[in-house]
Amino acid sequence: MAPKSPGCMESGIVPRKTKTKKKGTSSSSSSSSQRQSTRQQSISPTPLSNRPNNPTPEHNALIKYGSLLLLVGQMVGLVLIMRYSRTHTDGEMYLASTAVFMMEIMKFLICLGVVFFQSGSSLAGLSTELYNHVWASPHEMLKLCVPSFLYTVQNNLLYLALTNLDAATYQILYQLKILTTAVFSATMLGRRFSRTKWASLVVLTCGVGVVQVSGSSDRAGASDDEDRNRFVGLVAVLSAACTSGFSGVYFEKILKGSETSLWMRNIQMGLPSMFIALVTVFVEDSAEVSRKGFFVGYSPLVATVITVQAVGGLIVAVVVKYADNVLKVFASSFSILLSCLISAFAFDFRPNFLFSVGAFMVVLSTVMYSKPAKKRALAQRGQALRAASREGTRKTSLVM
Repeated sequence: MAPKSPGCMESGIVPRKTKTKKKGTSSSSSSSSQRQSTRQQSISPTPLSNRPNNPTPEHNALIKYGSLLLLVGQMVGLVLIMRYSRTHTDGEMYLASTAVFMMEIMKFLICLGVVFFQSGSSLAGLSTELYNHVWASPHEMLKLCVPSFLYTVQNNLLYLALTNLDAATYQILYQLKILTTAVFSATMLGRRFSRTKWASLVVLTCGVGVVQVSGSSDRAGASDDEDRNRFVGLVAVLSAACTSGFSGVYFEKILKGSETSLWMRNIQMGLPSMFIALVTVFVEDSAEVSRKGFFVGYSPLVATVITVQAVGGLIVAVVVKYADNVLKVFASSFSILLSCLISAFAFDFRPNFLFSVGAFMVVLSTVMYSKPAKKRALAQRGQALRAASREGTRKTSLVM
């Protein structure tokens, strides 16, 4: 047995060789135990609470077709019951301006309740949200006065249009908002459209013209036809389509990139809309209101019209994000056909051959306009944008 060196004995240090062996053994055993525990964790099942909550195909289908039903219900139901309320009255006719005002109040209160709930059901949280987005944002509120005014005018025009036009004709003529939106998008946002889209707009215009020339109408309110003017209804629909196209594009231009929620945005627009609607009541119908009252002609049917217009619009705005482009086109086309069928039974509507041709052209134009761009065009657009970014330029126009 070899003697130990004095230095080692005095310091009490264990020889390096022996210590290295022990350290290596402990480290290798600890690393192997860690690998074994890791392997066991990977094999063990993940708890249900920690698993991702991915929607099933059945859930996606339910959302998709539920959105379709809501879209069609809003497009068809509101038009039909509004037409019925304007043509079937036992006594005095209600004032459209007061109905628009009550609709704005109801929509404002609904959005206010949703923001209150999202703020933790706290009045302090609601006050903070209102202060930040209304009182502390005067410039944004001023910009929103333009679409608020246009939407209020548009709602009054829709009542006027459905007083003078049947529901099916109104549904078709109102598709001109696609044309006006495209024109304002090209002029105000600098967007460019493909030849297919421009061709679809031409087909849409021709189809609307054929429907108007056809002269088809229902027999609702046949006893007082002298109070109904098809030309007035046409002008009202055209004006509503123009206000809808301009206000939508203007709204997109001034608020692009904004992160304000849908409900707070409706509150911001509801404040000037209520004021404008109230002014409209006294400008247009002050004599009728002072003589017969604000709620003249109101009935459960009128209350239903106001509720569907207020609540239905908000619901559709929420579910539109779940509906893809094909689904929205199908909803628009199906609403036209469904309006014709229901009008035939409920209002004795009898479309002639020209009306059928025009309706087919309008549906065809809707499908053509929503046709996606070709892959080659999208690839060229991507190359152009990448080249522009390398050169340091900024592209603001979109190819659609």
